[in-house]
Amino acid sequence: MRIVVALLSIVLLLAASAAPAADRVVASTLDNGLRVLLLEDHRSPIVSFQVWYRVGSRDEHRGATGIAHFLEHLMFKGTPARGPKQFARLVEENGGQDNAFTSQDVTSYFVDIAADKIDLVIELEADRMQNLLLDPKEINAEREVVIEERRTRTEDDPSGFLGEEVGSIAFKAHPYGSPIIGWMEDIKRITPAEIRAFYKTYYVPNNAIVVAVGDFRAPAVLEKIQKTFGRIPRAQTPPPVLAVEPTQNGERRVIVKKEAELPVVYMAWHVPNHRANDAPALEVLSTILSGGRASRLYRDLVYQRQLALEAGGDYSYFALDPNLFWFWATPMPGQTSETLEAELAKHMERLKTEPVTDEELARAKNQIESAFVFQEDSVHRRAALLARFELIGGYAQTDSFMTKIRAVTAADLTRVAGAWFAPERRSVGVLLPKPR
Repeated sequence: MRIVVALLSIVLLLAASAAPAADRVVASTLDNGLRVLLLEDHRSPIVSFQVWYRVGSRDEHRGATGIAHFLEHLMFKGTPARGPKQFARLVEENGGQDNAFTSQDVTSYFVDIAADKIDLVIELEADRMQNLLLDPKEINAEREVVIEERRTRTEDDPSGFLGEEVGSIAFKAHPYGSPIIGWMEDIKRITPAEIRAFYKTYYVPNNAIVVAVGDFRAPAVLEKIQKTFGRIPRAQTPPPVLAVEPTQNGERRVIVKKEAELPVVYMAWHVPNHRANDAPALEVLSTILSGGRASRLYRDLVYQRQLALEAGGDYSYFALDPNLFWFWATPMPGQTSETLEAELAKHMERLKTEPVTDEELARAKNQIESAFVFQEDSVHRRAALLARFELIGGYAQTDSFMTKIRAVTAADLTRVAGAWFAPERRSVGVLLPKPR
C-alpha cells in the first residue's frame, strides 16, 4: 500500500507540472464552422496536425455499413491538384508520417512532421477536404483492399469475429451494432455515387475539427488555416443520429462454431457514456477488472489459477452515445468455455457485494492518471486528447477529467456494479472451435 501511495504521489506531482493546460489552447471557430484548436509545444521542432471529422460507423444506414471506413481509404487517392498516392509521397519526402483511422464516432487523419513543413500539411488537408477525386476505377480497386482487410482482421480472426457477433446482438436499434469495417455484403455493393454523397455530406468544414500541437506560433498558424480552410464554404449540417437503444429485457446469447485453436468467451453490458455521473466509476471499474497484468481478471484467471490464456475488457468512456462494457477471455488448453463464462460472471457478482480494496482503488487511479499524464510527452497524443474532449463537449474538460476519477470511491464501484451489470441485461458470445 505504501508503494502504491508513493507512486500516486509522484504521478500527482507530474500532473501538476505537465497538466493539459487547456487555458493555453488557442481556440477559434471559422466563419464556415470549422473548429480549430492550437497548442504551442516548443520542446522539439515537430508538429502533429490532425483533422477529425464527426462521422463514423454510427452515421451509416443499413445496407451501407462500412462506407465511412471505405471513404477513409479513398482520402489518399488524390485530388485534381495532386494525384493518387501523392499525399503520402509528399509527406514522406518531407520526413513526416501520416495515417488515419475510423471509429464508431469519428474519422481522423493526422500528419506528424517537422514544424517548418506545417504549411504543406495545411494545404494538403484543405485540398482533400473539398476536392477528392473519387474516381470509380480507384473506388473499385480499393474495394478489394477493404474486402481483404475485413477478411484478415475479422473473418480470419476468431476473437474479432466473435466480438462483431456480440455487438450485433447487443444493439437492436442503434448503429453501434454494425461493424466499423462494414458487413462484407455491403462493402461489395456500395456504389461510387453513395460514397460521393457521403463525402459531400460529412466532409465539410462545419463537421470537422482541426487540431495542431507543436513548435509553431499559434496566431500565425491560425491565419494560415483561415486562408486555406476558410475558403471552403459551409455546408448543410449533417443529419443527427436519432436512434436510442431500448432497454435490454433479457440475456442475449450467440454461439459461433469456427475454425480456431481455442474457444473465446465475450460478455457485454449496456452502460452510459461520459455524460452520466457513473462514467468515472465505470472507467475505474474497467481498470480494476482488466487494466493490465495487475488487474483482477489477469491476476486471477491467467496468472494465479491458469484458467485463461488471456483475459481483458474495455469501456468506451469517450463514446458519443451509450455503449458497451466488455469482458473477454480465452481458456487455456484443457479448460472449457463454460468454466471461463462462469468465472467472468463470478467476478462481476463479487463487485456487487464485496468492496474493492484501498490498494486496488489506488492502483487503478494511478494507472489512469499516469496514462493521462504521460500523453503530455507526445505532441501527437496531446492533439488527439484535445480532439477527444472537444468531441464530447469541449477541450477544457481535459482539466476536470482526473478530478472526477480521483473522486471515485469503493462505495461508488459497488453501487455502479449493482446498477448496470444485471445478468438479464448481458449479451454473451461463445466461439467453439471446429475441426480444420
